[in-house]
Amino acid sequence: MSEEKKKENVASVKKMETAETEKPIAGAQIATKKVKKLKRQIIKGQAHISCSYNNTIVTISDLNGSVLGWSSAGLLGFKGAKKSTPYAATQAVKDLTEKVKKYGLQKLEVYVKGVGGGREASIRALVAGGFEITLIKDTTPIPHNGCRPPKPRRV
Repeated sequence: MSEEKKKENVASVKKMETAETEKPIAGAQIATKKVKKLKRQIIKGQAHISCSYNNTIVTISDLNGSVLGWSSAGLLGFKGAKKSTPYAATQAVKDLTEKVKKYGLQKLEVYVKGVGGGREASIRALVAGGFEITLIKDTTPIPHNGCRPPKPRRV
């Protein structure tokens, strides 16, 4: 990863309030303590879309690769042949955008892998979800004369 991306990601991370404590009341034996969770505000992230013939899996991470949330068509209850449909892919992206809203993501780099039916539909759903897409890259693995095929069958 380049130095500029690291600096941009570090600059975009803001820490919220770390902890609040209440003073114990006179005569009370137990002191209550409220601790707020740290919330990272991330401006730019990555969306990895894996589309197979059987399912569509969508993952959103920050620029370092830490996963912020993921969803798939099978997770939402689609079964069988319905998992690989474009509609199931859009529903998976909508579910994911709800999970990731709390981080304040605005810009996404999209990496698409596979040959399934939900490729274009999931990208359209990301745009409809309010994300600005800065990059779309196809990372489908292509063999360069890889494995040797099996010998022909003799009957």
